[in-house]
Order: sequence, then structure tokens, then C-alpha cells
Amino acid sequence: MSLQLRRISLNNFRKFREPLTIEGLGEGLNIIIEPNESGKSTILEALRAAFFVRHATKNQLAQSFAPYGEAVAPEIEVSFDIGADSWKIAKRFLKSPQVEVTGPQGRAQGEEAENRLQALLGFVKDSSQRGDPATYGALGMLWVPQAQALEVTAPGNIVRNSIQATLEAEVGTIVGGAAYERVRKRIDEQYELYWTPGGKAQSKGRWQAARDRDQQARQAAADATTRLDALEKSFCDLETARGRLKVLERELADETELEQRADLVQALEVAKAAAQILETRKAEHENFSTNLDRLEDLHAQHEAARAALMAASATFAAITANREQLTGQLEAGRTKVTEAKAALDQARNDRAAARQSLVEGEGRVALRQRRAAIADARQRHTELLNLEQQLGDARIDAERLIPAEAVARLEANDRAIAEARAGVNAGATSIELIGDIADITIGGEPLTPNIPRTLTGETQIALGGGILVIRPPATAASAEASLAAAFERQALELAEWDVVDLAAARTRNDTARDAQGTVQVLESKIAGLTPAQPLLDLAAGPDALKLLVASLAPDSATPDDDAISVDQLTRRLEETETAVVRAETMHDQAVKDLREIEDKDRPLAAEQAGAERDQTNASDRVAQIEGRPDFTGLADAIVKAREDAAQAAVKLAEAKRDATAHDVQVINRKIDTIDSRAKAGQTRRSDLEKDIARFEAIIESEGGKGLASVAAAAAEEADAATQALVRLDEEAATIKLLKDVLDEARAEAARTFVGPVAQRARVHVERLFPGAELNFDAELGLTSVTRSGLSEVCGTLSKGTQEQLAVLTRLAFADMLLEQGMPVSLILDDPLVYSDDGRLDLMTEILEEASQRMQVILLTCRDRAFRHLAATRVQL
Repeated sequence: MSLQLRRISLNNFRKFREPLTIEGLGEGLNIIIEPNESGKSTILEALRAAFFVRHATKNQLAQSFAPYGEAVAPEIEVSFDIGADSWKIAKRFLKSPQVEVTGPQGRAQGEEAENRLQALLGFVKDSSQRGDPATYGALGMLWVPQAQALEVTAPGNIVRNSIQATLEAEVGTIVGGAAYERVRKRIDEQYELYWTPGGKAQSKGRWQAARDRDQQARQAAADATTRLDALEKSFCDLETARGRLKVLERELADETELEQRADLVQALEVAKAAAQILETRKAEHENFSTNLDRLEDLHAQHEAARAALMAASATFAAITANREQLTGQLEAGRTKVTEAKAALDQARNDRAAARQSLVEGEGRVALRQRRAAIADARQRHTELLNLEQQLGDARIDAERLIPAEAVARLEANDRAIAEARAGVNAGATSIELIGDIADITIGGEPLTPNIPRTLTGETQIALGGGILVIRPPATAASAEASLAAAFERQALELAEWDVVDLAAARTRNDTARDAQGTVQVLESKIAGLTPAQPLLDLAAGPDALKLLVASLAPDSATPDDDAISVDQLTRRLEETETAVVRAETMHDQAVKDLREIEDKDRPLAAEQAGAERDQTNASDRVAQIEGRPDFTGLADAIVKAREDAAQAAVKLAEAKRDATAHDVQVINRKIDTIDSRAKAGQTRRSDLEKDIARFEAIIESEGGKGLASVAAAAAEEADAATQALVRLDEEAATIKLLKDVLDEARAEAARTFVGPVAQRARVHVERLFPGAELNFDAELGLTSVTRSGLSEVCGTLSKGTQEQLAVLTRLAFADMLLEQGMPVSLILDDPLVYSDDGRLDLMTEILEEASQRMQVILLTCRDRAFRHLAATRVQL
């Protein structure tokens, strides 16, 4: 029977932050055509959430239902029909989650509603974090989200079992017999005591109770053992702490670091006399080297004497002559070394003097530049004050600008006055008396002769004994009133802006506009006058310049008029550096030459000493050498001399380093380190004493509680609980094994289902791929398609072909489920996106035919592809 969706309502579900209701879904083909990102895929996800995701879940999938960045409760409400029965489900997630299912049996809420919905649609509880469509049953396979139909996949266990149940009678397998059903029912009853439908251990029942007992007993035993171990560890920790305290006290009693600290304190004074110490170390090194050379020379003489026993007589004369020649060379070489050393010392002194002169010269140049910069800053400060005074005056003038609206009102009032005056003149009466005007009055006042007078209202003129009444037109009075009102408005406007007339206002505005330009020019000048000056650490801006000048003391320094050339001083230093390098090279070469001469003379002296005696007295020479007091232990003496020379070299290097790199701060840091280490030792001793006291308190508290007996009893209880759990584990494993054996038998029989499944699917596929044969595996998954004798694995087919096969196999499974009477409907999100025009038309025909057996809903953004179909069209 088909499942018919009637009404869908969403609120606070992902992108739908406002309520959305979809109504008018029909029984056959329904098409929702909307642009991308309008929420079509969200609607399908909401349907799956309403039917298959439990309301109280807090998993990652449920968290994704809420709109991004908002803490609200997603709500879904769906009305649907199954057969002749109407149902309604309402769910709310995350905040105050709840569910309500209304149907023929009445209304249910909470877990009862979830269980009723699960029994109605034939799915199982999903415990995954992201949602497992395999647990959704038939609708999980037939409600296809976007892009999930691009690969041909096998149906889930629930769908596969349902299809197998449908085909058992058709294939005639004995696995579906009555005996099998009785055995299977009994095994399932026992299986449910131990296992969930998904093959996981039950979380309730006696097996869980045994596991809980075993866990609790193990935990109790572990806790008892932990307490016992903690007590024993406290004993160990106490002894360890006492041992560490002894070691620490021994370390604290050690005065080595105190001696080091005293040495460091003394090193502060040593640093001041490093040069003198360096000379001392040089002398010591030279003495040790000389002693080593003497001992090694004695050893060489002894060896030479023994070797010269046979050749002494023949070579004596030649050696003597050679030595006489070398004597002059030695003296010349020593003199050359002395002169080179003196030249090197002089070059180094000249270099030091050149460096000092360069430093002094650079300081004087920097001071001169700073003075020049300060003088420039004072001058710019004076100019700045003048410009700021001008800027203040210009801003005052600029602020007197009358707004354009006010000027417009003044101009309008001026035009109104002119217009009113013209109206008065047009409607008024003008009189003028010429000649004798005695006894003629107007308004009780004498009339002035030869002056025209304009009358705008009724006027009485006394003429002797009579009165002349003049009544101008009525418009003259109204025109005069308009003129008076215009004068009054203009007077108020002029008074508000403190100007006498419109011309004065225009003149004032011209002055203000000129002042605005002046303000911009002066501000630019001030900005250009106050740049940053790195030499004085002066930031840009007038405030920084004022602050600098205010902080400067009066300049009372005498100008330095001496010409200083840093370049000359630098060239002088470079020349002295070159001279030092040259002197060092000459000195090194002289020393090298002298050493070469000495190296030649030393064996000659030994040979001469050996050759001085004849062959018969050579052994006496050896005896004489060996009889010398310093020959005894000569090898040890040489080793000792080499050690002394090495130590002297180390001390000499240290002296050189101290003379050039002794730093009081470094010595102070070393002293601080020693003090910190001593303080840390005291703190550590205090901590160990506290730890010892704490361990002793723990031992005193826990020692009398019989922890060993408690641990033994807990271990016995744990063993008993474990044995009971092992028995139940064996029972559960046996039950599972029986069920697995039956399932294997049923799976073996299920392989015979492949033929009927392929036959049903071929009905649909034959129209798309004429003559093709379908190959399914034991899991009822389509594995390959054979066309024209060539077998092609589904994974190698094009995406369009895979999508078409996936839709057609789903239709075949849907027809089988309909035969079993299960609620079925088909929803495809953006289907057939890779189909060509011909196959697209054929697939839409197949979907139209399928909509006659079940409700089909297409969610798409392609109006052109599905425009020709006769279907119920729904808009979001």
C-alpha cells in the first residue's frame, strides 16, 4: 500500500527560520520545482528527521537541524495517509524535545509515539551520530537525497529481509516452513533476551544485570585494591619522601654553591682587574709552555743521542757549520719578531685612537644636528602661532556664513516686498494739491503742497467748511497689509542674522566663503609646517611641536664652529684597521719564519750534542742524559707539563674572555640563580616535610581498617560475578550462533531470490537497455550489467547510467514491498541530472507509470526537464 504525504510544516529547521507549510500533495506524481538553495533538500531532510530521528536525541545530526548560530527548537509536522488511515506526526528537537503521533489508535507521545511510528513503518532505532539510512527501512531506500542515487547500492537488511519474505513462497525454499518458523521464533525470543536487532548486546535484562553485577563487583574489588595499593603506596611514598628529604638536607648542607657564590662575588672584583689577570695568565701560559718545550727537548735529545751513536763523528763538522749559519738567522728572526710586535702594538693603539675620534666626532655631529633641529623647531613654532592666529580669525569669519536657505528666504521676502509695493501703487489713489492750501487738512493734519500723496484707505480732506471723502478701491488696503506683512517678515529675518539688508547678507556670505578657502589653505600650511622629526622624537602635528618647544630649556649652549668630517674620521679608522691587519700579518709571518729557523736549529743542536762525542763515547752521552735529575719520570713529567700547559691555555682563554666579555649583570644573574636554587631547596624541604606528615596521617587513618580483608572479599565477589557472567556470555553466544546458522541457511536460500529480483528489475531496465541482463549479489545489490555478451561492472558505468539503474532497481524493490503490503512512497531530490534527452524522456515515462502505483515526489530545479509531465505542482 502506498504512503501518501498530505501536508508538511517546518519551523526553525535549518534555513527555514520562519514557518513554512507545504499543502496540496496529490496521490500520484508530485513535482516541486524551485531554484537552487531554495530549501528542497532541507524539506527531504526534515521528512527523514520527522519519521526516523528520535526526538530526544542530541547527536550531531540533530544538532545540525537548528539554524546556524541560533539556539532554537526545530519543529516538524507531517500529515500522511497509509491505506485508508490518516496519521499525523509532530516533533520538536533540542529544546524541550517532544513527539506526538495521532492515528486510528488515538494519540501517543514520547517513547510510545516513537515505538508506534517504528512499528508502523518497519524501521529500527538509529544510534549513529550522523544518521544511518540503512536503519530507516524501505523509506530510507526510497527517499533519495541529492546525489545519493549516483551509485548503485544494495538495499539494507530491513528491506532485504522484507523482500526475501515476499519471495520465499515463490522460490519454494524450506527455510520458510512452519518448523523453521517455530524454531526461529523460539530462538528469536531467546535472542531478544541477549541481543538487539542490530546485533548489539541488550542494555537491560538478566544479562545486563549480570554485566552490571560483574562491573560493580570488579569496580568494588578494584576500589578495595586501589585503597590497599594506596595504603601500600603511602608507605612507599613515606619512605621515598624521607629519603628525598635526607638527600635534600645533604644537598642544602653542601657548601659548594656557597663557594661558587663567593667566587661569583669575587668575580665582580675580578672583572675590574681583568686586564691585569690576562697578563698574569699569559705569563703562566708562557712558563708552562717553556717547561713543556724543555722537557720535550730533553726527550728529543735522548732519542737523538741514541740514534747518532753511529753517525756522530761523520756529521759533526757539517752540523757545526750549519749551526753557525743558523745563529745569525735566529738573531735576525728574533729581531724581526720584536720589531713586528712593536709595529703591531703601535697599529693597534692608532686604531683605538681612531675609533675614539670617530665616536667623539659622530657625537658632536649628532649634537650639532640636534641643535639645528631644535632651532628649526623653534622657528616653525613661531610661524605656527602666527598661522593659528590667522586660522582662528578665518574660522570666525567662515562660521558667519548664512545658510543658503536663509538667503533664499531673504530673497523671497525682498521679492514679496517689491510685489506688495507694486500692488499698493496699482490699487492706491494719488492726490496732489497745487496752489493755495490754506485751511485744507487731511486726517486732521495740514496738507503739504506740491507733494503727491498715495491713499490706500478712506481719507477725509477738510475744505473750508466742507469735507471731501476719498475712498480708494478695496484692493489697495489688502495690498498695503501684504506690504506691511512682507516688511515685518523681512525685518525678523534680517534681525535673526544681524544684517541690515539683503545686500549686506550677500556681502557677508562672500566674505565667509573666502574665509573657508583661507581656512583650508592655512590648515594645509600648518600640516606642512609640522612634519615628524625622528631626530627629536617629534611626531607630526602642531600639538607635538608645541609640546616639544614648551619642554625645551633656553638654548645657552655655545655653537660648535669646528668643522667635523665624519667621512675623514671613518677613512682614518679604515686606514688604521688596514694597518693593524698588515702589522698582524707581518708579525705572524715573522713568528712563522722564526719558528721555522728554530725548528731547523733544534735537531741540529741535538745532533751536534750527539756528534760531539765519537762513537765510542756515544753510550756515555746517553748515560749522562739518563743520569740527569729531570730525566727520571720524564714521560710522566711531559704528560704533567702538557696538562699544565692545557690548563694554562684554558685559563688564558678564560682571562681573555673575562677581559673582553665580563659582564656584571651576568654575574649577578648567576648569583640570583644560586639564591633561587637555595630558596627552591628550602621550599622543597618544607613540601617534603608536609608530604611526610600527610603520608603518616594517611597510614595512621587507613592502617586499622582491614583493607586487605576487604580487598580479598571483594575479589571473591568479583570472581563469582565473573563466573556468572561467563555462563550467560556462553548462553548468549550459543543463541547468537544458532541464529547465525539459521541466517546462513536463510542466506543460502536467499541466493535463490536473485533470479526473481533480477526478473522484476529487468521489466524496468529492459525498456532502457533492451536485451540487457542484470546480475545481483547475495545482498541483492546490482553488481553488473551484461549487454551484447559483454559484462560491465556498475562502478565502471557513467554517472548517468548508474543513476538510472539506481532509480530503476529502487522501483523494482518498491513494487516487491507493495506486494507485501508495506507503506511505500518514492521521493527523488534533483533526479536524473546526468541523463541525456532520450533517456530522460524514457525515465520520466517510467516514473509516471510508477506514480499510478505509489506516490512519487520529485524535487528539482529544472523546470524545462519536467515541464511536460502531468503532475501535481507544489510551490514553496
